[in-house]
Amino acid sequence: MRWIAPASKDTATATLEKRLWTAADELRANSGLTAAQYSQPVLGLIFLRFADAKFAARRTELEKSATGRRGSRVDDAGSYHAAGVLFLPPEARFGGLLEYPEGGKNGKSLGQAVDDAMRAIERENPQLSGVLPKTYQVFNARILKELLKTFSTIPVDLEGDTFGKIYEYFLAEFAMTEGQGGGEFYTPTAIVRLLVELLEPFQGRVLDPACGSGGMFVQSARFVAEHKKNGGSGLSIHGVEKVDDTGRLCRMNLAVHGLEGDIRHGGEINSYYDDPHNLVGRFDFVLANPPFNVNNVDKERIRDAVGSGRRFPFGIPKPDNANYLWIQLFYAALSATGRAGFVMANSASDARTSELELRKQLIEARAVDVMVSVGSNMFYTVTLPCTLWFLDRGKPKDRRDKVLFLDARHIYRQIDRAHRDWTEGQIGLIANVVRLYRGEDVDLNYGGDAASEKLREIFGKKPKYADVPGFCKVASINDIEAQGWSLNPGRYVGVAPGEEVSDEDFKAQFETLTEEFETLTAEARKLEKTISKNAAEIVGT
Repeated sequence: MRWIAPASKDTATATLEKRLWTAADELRANSGLTAAQYSQPVLGLIFLRFADAKFAARRTELEKSATGRRGSRVDDAGSYHAAGVLFLPPEARFGGLLEYPEGGKNGKSLGQAVDDAMRAIERENPQLSGVLPKTYQVFNARILKELLKTFSTIPVDLEGDTFGKIYEYFLAEFAMTEGQGGGEFYTPTAIVRLLVELLEPFQGRVLDPACGSGGMFVQSARFVAEHKKNGGSGLSIHGVEKVDDTGRLCRMNLAVHGLEGDIRHGGEINSYYDDPHNLVGRFDFVLANPPFNVNNVDKERIRDAVGSGRRFPFGIPKPDNANYLWIQLFYAALSATGRAGFVMANSASDARTSELELRKQLIEARAVDVMVSVGSNMFYTVTLPCTLWFLDRGKPKDRRDKVLFLDARHIYRQIDRAHRDWTEGQIGLIANVVRLYRGEDVDLNYGGDAASEKLREIFGKKPKYADVPGFCKVASINDIEAQGWSLNPGRYVGVAPGEEVSDEDFKAQFETLTEEFETLTAEARKLEKTISKNAAEIVGT
């Protein structure tokens, strides 16, 4: 099935985001700083503008409620914290920094004043300790002043989560600017939103063991808020991030969205070797976009974590590739009724030898629920297609021996020549196909009329799940065994009537086969060396 949507017209928020980015990026070009040097301080100023707006609104409430008997609480930090608002001491307020002389004051430069403001916020709000950027003295004072002026134009009376969306927009733009490195901290919102729509994390413990800048947590909380279920208050957030700077980005992102979580980061913490959240069996939801095809994992360090009831219950793959270590971590972290949704390299769906055996065990555990093929150019940093995996350790009896396969490679919106995403309607369609399969009610909270219209077009006026050639197919465990335990949706959904395999389909298949060939070749070389060594030892004796 094909649904190629045109680029959407700008909304008021999108127009504001683009205007702010254009101004900030022009200043970056004149600053002499790299995107990596520039990104965290700029995100820090957006954070400060957000915190100042919330602080001012709360201060106004406290001033109105002050009485002679009770006295004023406008300078009591606890009165702000009780309302989930950060307390800003006078030297950390945006207005004062905006008016601070470009040439400095009393021997203190503007950059130092902003650094001190960030330290003061951390001092008054311990949950942000060590999080905020303090590198503003590297900025030319004129450029820093212009940045403050630029972000001062963000209206303080924005409704809903607009500040959070501006922060996310800048994260996305920095990810695109930084190229390959941007993929380490940012997963496109459309991908994250589909993961969340299929998992429906209304409440419970949520884990992302490769959490980047925290997009999975933000979208989970947004999903709950849109369904009028107390925002993220019912979610207990847990994350692991190897890169310290990225972990700080995550904690700042959570704060901008009014969230808190237990984020472990830095110090070379690594989800293969470390288990800071004691994850086995503890989580209701796991969401992740782990790095693909990681090599050079020290397998000796994880031997003690192998076996039933441990982090790697099915074993260690022989190839030097960590995909099936990640997959097992996600599975092991789930409670008896837990669900996981994660992004994975296409090659993992068809990987051979020892990885096939690990995949077989996962399938036979009846944990695989849904597999979704995603087309190329959906990520800012790589062009390759990928697959979304969905696990459910509490599948009901009627679905226990089944897996839904979806091919969404021909559903997208073309943003520009090199980038694609999904519209809300397209995400709503895919999510509701899964709901129909699960026997659940259609939920058009996300996707609205566009998703509803497409559902009726494909599944009838009263939509009911049915296999659709080229789009979706329910396969039994026996069907999957007959396909060599493959979890590649293309093997099951087939081609729609009248359609031929497109050049893009061929390219995706070829890239997947090439990736698998390279893996097998590397393994063959290792085996060749082992055989040669053993033969030499035998001959020598």
